[in-house]
Amino acid sequence: MDYRSPSSLTSHSRLLCLSNGHGEDIITVRIVQELQQLCPSLDIAALPIVGEGKAYTHLGIPLIGNVKAMPSGGFIYMDGRQLLGDIQGGLLQLTWNQLRAMRQWVRGRRELREQLSTTNFQFPIAHTRVLAVGDIVPLLFAWWSGVNYAFVGTAKSEYYVRDDRSVLPGRSPLARLEHWSGSIYHPWERYFMSHHRCRAVFPRDSLTANILQQHGVPAFDLGNPMMDRLEPSQLFVEEMSQELKILLLPGSRAPEVYRNWELILQAVTDLMVTFSDRPLVFLAAIAPNLDLAPFCPSLVKVGFSKAPLTKGGWGDLPSTLTFQQKNAFVLLTQHAYNDCLHQAQIAIAMAGTATEQFIGLGKPAIIIPGQGPQFTYAFAEAQSRHFGESITLVQSPQQVAKAIAALLSNSERLQFIAKNGIRRMGKPGAARRIAECLIEQF
Repeated sequence: MDYRSPSSLTSHSRLLCLSNGHGEDIITVRIVQELQQLCPSLDIAALPIVGEGKAYTHLGIPLIGNVKAMPSGGFIYMDGRQLLGDIQGGLLQLTWNQLRAMRQWVRGRRELREQLSTTNFQFPIAHTRVLAVGDIVPLLFAWWSGVNYAFVGTAKSEYYVRDDRSVLPGRSPLARLEHWSGSIYHPWERYFMSHHRCRAVFPRDSLTANILQQHGVPAFDLGNPMMDRLEPSQLFVEEMSQELKILLLPGSRAPEVYRNWELILQAVTDLMVTFSDRPLVFLAAIAPNLDLAPFCPSLVKVGFSKAPLTKGGWGDLPSTLTFQQKNAFVLLTQHAYNDCLHQAQIAIAMAGTATEQFIGLGKPAIIIPGQGPQFTYAFAEAQSRHFGESITLVQSPQQVAKAIAALLSNSERLQFIAKNGIRRMGKPGAARRIAECLIEQF
């Protein structure tokens, strides 16, 4: 099929994108960008259920309905107290307004069809579709819309409860309830995914897709868009060196990120002692929405001082701050995320999407539970189950150095991790494959 000349998504086709989180917004935008290349005249709008939808507005995609940043940032499933805070912050009224806006948007298309059917003009009828990205919340929105929809499931994976062979052993009876129906997706979720108006479901990995197919869900195994557009720049050339490059991922939400940063720096100081015989380079990938200034006093407090950047490599990057103490350098950067992922050999992580992308490149991560609301012990424990050997969950920063030394001395485990990450996160190009499939199924 020539996807550049689709028969169903015409110049009068409309697509509403639903997503519930910053990471979900990014995934949706990547699919939308591919759709725009394949169908330049496709009319696209978005309804970010959580957050302000800046990823959409940066791409010029109009938003419908009200948008608002909730106190939890969308992580109510990690801490019930966050739900109460969101309700007090207007969650129920916001949700009702968003549902009403979505139905009005869809009803407007129906009114157009009724109006056109009473005229004698030969005018193409508008096709309205919905693309939901995230968990059961946007999936329910899509079902409620009354039109055909597709679903990209980002929140669940069979790897949370099993590996490629069987269900994970030694889990508590309560934890086993996650898989009581034979799938990580419960029967009510599968109902909405197998509804006759749901034309396609795109799970995050092959194992989840295969099990959903066994339950009658129209699941397509096309990969995970999170692994798209991670190519490094040409700024760096890999060199044989004794440097140990460690990626630091404190997260992206203030004020939680600053608490996470303090914990990570405790691990950094221990690593300087454990690896005192070799140079250490800590690549701190700081989210662009944050201010770098609050990260600096913590470095000074543990003995680092500002150091000048040399030209070449990191020295050519704008807005990069360098700190040095003995055999260690810490580089704070907001403009070299992809390069940080590719240059580092291992990560100390307290983040969601960024950790998964690093693991998807076949590399190991050490994770430390924080106070949340995102990176709690529950989140970290679920993340460690999700990625198996690729993640080492430690209870405190003081255990990080020992965990990294053990990893680096185990070449067989590192080889397994390299394959495991790619298997669980998929190969690049998923957004394009999903866009092509959407055109075909719609």
